[in-house]
Amino acid sequence: MEGPTLFQILFFLIVAVSGIVILTVKYKIHAFFALMIACLIVGFGVRFDLISILNTMKEGFGSIMKSLALVIILGTTLGMLMEESGSTDTITSFILSKVGRKHTSLAMSLAGFVVGLPIFCDSGFIVLSGLNHSLVKRTGIPMKQLAVSLATGLYAVHCLVPPHPGATAASSIIGADLGKLIMWGIIVAIPAMLAANLWAAYNSRTDKEAVPVPELPACPSFRNVFFAFLPLFIPILLITLKSFLSAYLNSLFGNILNALGDPVAALGTGVLIVLITTGKTIKSRIPNVLSEAAEKAGGILVIIGSGGAFGAILARTHLGELSSQALPIGSMGILFPFLITSMLKTAQGSSTVAIITASSLVMPLLQPLGLASSNGRLLCVLSMGAGSMMISHANDAYFWVIAKFSGLNMKTMLRMYSCATILMGVLSLLMVYLLSFFLVK
Repeated sequence: MEGPTLFQILFFLIVAVSGIVILTVKYKIHAFFALMIACLIVGFGVRFDLISILNTMKEGFGSIMKSLALVIILGTTLGMLMEESGSTDTITSFILSKVGRKHTSLAMSLAGFVVGLPIFCDSGFIVLSGLNHSLVKRTGIPMKQLAVSLATGLYAVHCLVPPHPGATAASSIIGADLGKLIMWGIIVAIPAMLAANLWAAYNSRTDKEAVPVPELPACPSFRNVFFAFLPLFIPILLITLKSFLSAYLNSLFGNILNALGDPVAALGTGVLIVLITTGKTIKSRIPNVLSEAAEKAGGILVIIGSGGAFGAILARTHLGELSSQALPIGSMGILFPFLITSMLKTAQGSSTVAIITASSLVMPLLQPLGLASSNGRLLCVLSMGAGSMMISHANDAYFWVIAKFSGLNMKTMLRMYSCATILMGVLSLLMVYLLSFFLVK
């Protein structure tokens, strides 16, 4: 039987993606079921038989679970243990005490950025929102400025840096090196965070009120700060060292680094560090935290798995080969994954769903886009991370977390926060373009 034409594949792909958006946004269907339906639409549309479709879906689902399940579970566990043990509060107090009263807004951006490395942005904002309210009273800085500063600091790393589920899943689907993605993701996220902070300050410059003697939290003791940061930076250090040094080390030390630098081992080490250093203070709550972490990770994993299934269906259509022959996409490079992800994000709201779906769409097109090399794949994932920032508005759950916990109205949120996410996305894309000159594809 003659294979499907490019027109057929693109037509049913557009129908499938439109279906994902309509089902998740209008009918509030869980992304897992929306992606499963999308698999069937594309599969039947290009005339695959049911058995082939189901087998391909199972292979795609199982393949991505094999590489990501433990990483997501342990990453979620690490973040929740740090939150429960008070490590996140200690880190925030330390940053606030060091940056100073005049730069409270910047301190909240930095706190969000650092705390957001292991913790999902919505959870991080809820945890730190109480501190935000306290600082508004003590410094006279408008809530909208501190709220947007904190929210965008968390958001920058959530979209770009593993072990957050979107970036982690994209690295697996596209085949980018996880350690290098962590390092370059942090580098790309820093300018985005700073730009959003300046945007928040600029839009709030006429609202400041004088407060006689503003005070900030006292600097925690060195011991508390050290143990608060330790479970955060040790896993990042191990994964990054493996990515950059393991190829040059053939000794026993190299073998040990290879083992400990595996994302599962590194995140497991972080979890053990939290339990060892703070386990006594949260001993009675550890079972509940572990149960909640497993349940939360499960909800993320079913979305990631369904994204892998959708990607496997698309790969089987040979979309990449047909597109390279018929469409002039080669000149678009990293702009193409950015545009695809930003359209999906803006349409359906979830950064995680957007980048996972986009990864499945872009993966067969890596060769014609000129992104099939190791560094090309890395740039592709970073570009999709930038696209997953654009545009956070009323269909994004995080948008409402910020609004409700900060008491901000819709007009303020759209002007301050939504515009900030556009600025962050565009600036992050420019950063990826700059990196492309240094990272030979």
